[in-house]
Amino acid sequence: MFLLSTALALLLGSGPVSAGSLRDIKHVVIFMQENRSWNSVTTNHVQYFGTMAGVRGFNDPNVQVNPDGLPVWYQQVDPDMSNDTTTLLPWYLGYQGGNSTDAIQCMAAGNNGYEESQASLNGGLNNHWARNNTPWSWGYFKRDDIPIHYAIAEGWTAGDMYQEAQITSTNPNRVTLVSGSVNVPGGPQTPDQGGVYIDNTVTPGCDSYNINCYPLKWKTIFEIYEEAGVSWQVYQDKDNFDDNPLARFEQFQNASSSSPLAEKGMAYVGLDSFYGAAANGTLPEISFIVGPAELSEHPPYMPKDGAWLQKKVVDAVTSSPEYTSTLLMISYDESGGYGDHVIPFHSPEGTPGEWMEDPYGIFGKLYVGPGLRVPFYMVSPWTRGNRVFTERADHNSQILFLEQWLTARGYKNVQTPEMVHWRREHMSNLVNALDLDHPDTSIPKLPEAEEPEMSSGSYVGTANCEATYTEPRPPVPYGKQNVTDSLFFEEGYKECVGYLTEGRYLVFEKSGYALTNTGNTTRLSGTAAHKDHSDKKQRWVVHYSSGEESQIFKLSSALDGKWLGPRGTLLPADRRNNAAEVKITFRGNGHGYDLQYVNSTTIALDDQGEVRMNATKGSEDGYKVWSVTYH
Repeated sequence: MFLLSTALALLLGSGPVSAGSLRDIKHVVIFMQENRSWNSVTTNHVQYFGTMAGVRGFNDPNVQVNPDGLPVWYQQVDPDMSNDTTTLLPWYLGYQGGNSTDAIQCMAAGNNGYEESQASLNGGLNNHWARNNTPWSWGYFKRDDIPIHYAIAEGWTAGDMYQEAQITSTNPNRVTLVSGSVNVPGGPQTPDQGGVYIDNTVTPGCDSYNINCYPLKWKTIFEIYEEAGVSWQVYQDKDNFDDNPLARFEQFQNASSSSPLAEKGMAYVGLDSFYGAAANGTLPEISFIVGPAELSEHPPYMPKDGAWLQKKVVDAVTSSPEYTSTLLMISYDESGGYGDHVIPFHSPEGTPGEWMEDPYGIFGKLYVGPGLRVPFYMVSPWTRGNRVFTERADHNSQILFLEQWLTARGYKNVQTPEMVHWRREHMSNLVNALDLDHPDTSIPKLPEAEEPEMSSGSYVGTANCEATYTEPRPPVPYGKQNVTDSLFFEEGYKECVGYLTEGRYLVFEKSGYALTNTGNTTRLSGTAAHKDHSDKKQRWVVHYSSGEESQIFKLSSALDGKWLGPRGTLLPADRRNNAAEVKITFRGNGHGYDLQYVNSTTIALDDQGEVRMNATKGSEDGYKVWSVTYH
């Protein structure tokens, strides 16, 4: 919280006059797609981006190892599934080659519902995706399957610790995006305001368990912004997959056709209106895009069709005369039945508004969210350049960003009282993803997107795919896997921005040098940095030491497992308990990171590559930190 508050103070004007500001942003575009996880295709980071270079994916050095001695890569396989193996590793869905890579575009994996998702997480062991969902839930895509997604994420900034807000299906997650809650007991709402909303129900009243009471009656962010005088518009066509979350709220359902809630939140103004406003430079301050069903990427709707829509939106934003003052955030509502290897970051047991007794009587006490990682990337001049944003975030983070931004622009009373308190206190506000001092308006060249098939005015690509491939799901490779092929990842790097979290190999560079473990040595040193940041001697792993949110870590060398000790010493791999605690602070706005022992001794690299202790921290920039993936 201190880091975020400090960053915000700088952004709001306490820094140099020449520094950038959140005020430089005039337009924010929010675009949420459907049902993919990070690992699966790297749409949901692992399903979509688990193989991508420089992110927390299949090269995770901090992966959870369960009490049975197995990392969560190994999912349980029961005899009724196969007698050829007892575990299933992640697997490339197009492993058969040929037409199979076309078929998997229109395949569905598993179930994204509350019950199946909680059962797959298995109380935090996270090892029942194949057993309690489907074995296809543990499959993934590669770059060639979703080249547009990769290009957008790599052209700007991807967040690899962005989580779905609720461990369940579409509607609760989209409701959170526009209100900050699903009304779990103990939160800001009262029981008569609807919920606990953990299902996609749109049937008036409560269900047989006396939950999912509908419609919802608490206040959305857009009502708050309307009262504050902020301009906004939902852009949707009549084919919107019923994905407009404002339609879940009674006040929007009952709004008169001439009211702002109806005209801005419920009207079918069309996506063409968005493209036109972007081209004319007349977008409102907040644009909210809801795409058509066939382009939503909700399985079996195809990623490549969704990619065409994503590129169309990105092109509209980047070719706008207002691109120099526009930020586009692209996210996915939930995981779509695809799994992820990272155990969700969540609140302590009993946190009000977060934990409840399972209403179905299956799981006991549980947290409703945040849940699995989903794909998230930010397109703007302040996020340009193949970077990875490493802070813990969820759909509430987009609200938190809007609040910070609108406040910087002089608006009053834009903070929603409806957000669950724990989320407000612990989810990133995304500000650190932006380098406001060094905007870059260059545009990366994106691949051409294949236009979706149409017939008689309707999208028919998925229907044609399903007609061509009556069983698009490939055979599960039980007993035929090896770790190298299964945990495939691309080689490369990304620059880190935001406070650091576990899950990556990191290179710390400054003044043309990098912190190094040369091997047969007992001291940290500095050696010349490499353009591709590939030297294993310069690779480090951070490990939480004083709590997951303290920003205090112990550092180990990827070369031989040695630990960083006091005053630059290197300790043997078996002396973790004696490793030093290091505070890593993100300065923000392109100024890098500071490394400091908890006793305040700074770890500095001078312009000759010498590691120095007790150096007085000057005004010069800190370390650049690179997240690298190399074999």
